[in-house]
Amino acid sequence: MKTYQKIYLLLEERQDYISGEDLAQELGISRTSVWKAIRQLEMQGLTIEAARNRGYKLVDGDLLLPVAISEELGLPVYFKADSDSTQLDAKNGIENNHPSPALYLAPHQNKAKGRFGRPFYASKSGGIYMSLRLSPNVPFLAFKPYTILAAAALIKAIIQLTGLDVQIKWVNDIYLGKKKVAGILTEAISSMESQTVTDVIIGVGINVFIDDFPKELRRTAGNLFDQEPTITRNQLIIAFWKAFFETDEKELIALYKEKSLVVGRQVTFVENQVEYKGTAIAVTDSGNLVLQLEGGRSKILSSGEISLLSW
Repeated sequence: MKTYQKIYLLLEERQDYISGEDLAQELGISRTSVWKAIRQLEMQGLTIEAARNRGYKLVDGDLLLPVAISEELGLPVYFKADSDSTQLDAKNGIENNHPSPALYLAPHQNKAKGRFGRPFYASKSGGIYMSLRLSPNVPFLAFKPYTILAAAALIKAIIQLTGLDVQIKWVNDIYLGKKKVAGILTEAISSMESQTVTDVIIGVGINVFIDDFPKELRRTAGNLFDQEPTITRNQLIIAFWKAFFETDEKELIALYKEKSLVVGRQVTFVENQVEYKGTAIAVTDSGNLVLQLEGGRSKILSSGEISLLSW
């Protein structure tokens, strides 16, 4: 673990002032090294108060700790401080023969993209951006609804850690109230020759405590926390993936249905350039959305995008 990470852990644990001298003695380093580490933490978005004759105190922010996350999850975590996209990092990992499963983590993304290749906003601080690479090597028909499972696992982790009433907007968005706080993007890599899905990359973006949303997003984008978070990003990352790996799939699917934001509500969707209106009546075990259209006809959506007409 690097010096600035060790100092962060000491500051987080103390929650009060620690003198530079005490930090230096604790870690066996010079006062100059302490000062450089403090500057590095500040460059990563943390607010640290320095007071004469008292030392340093962590006031705001937290630090991603890939080594600690790796130890808790029992899988490799590849951290890239200057990432264009963790989805691309994961794809590069496949080309470089990284082990699987593996988690790719970044404090920010320069070229973040969501569903349908659309760009999305990734803050310099206060967010979680990560991608999990799996290698199921299963026939197409045996492919699991990974987006559904990941969304439910994230909901489970958030509720366990915070008690917040988060819900899922079909198929991949997490909402708190009327604002989106997280999104999931699942990409599959397949072999047409063997008719199998060889690799899956589950990308996740979470707004934990972001204070710099662009003006055009302030009406629709929100945070898990409006004030200083009661948990760290590391805790949420660990709880999320533990829920994903360790929770029975039937339980996750049941939770997804229970926390659906759209079931029972009127929605619209576009298919072949025609707009349809209807009421969402159910989510299937495979993650499809069952709609009752105007006129009484039923429709099953396996993919696509819907808009809510009523909240």
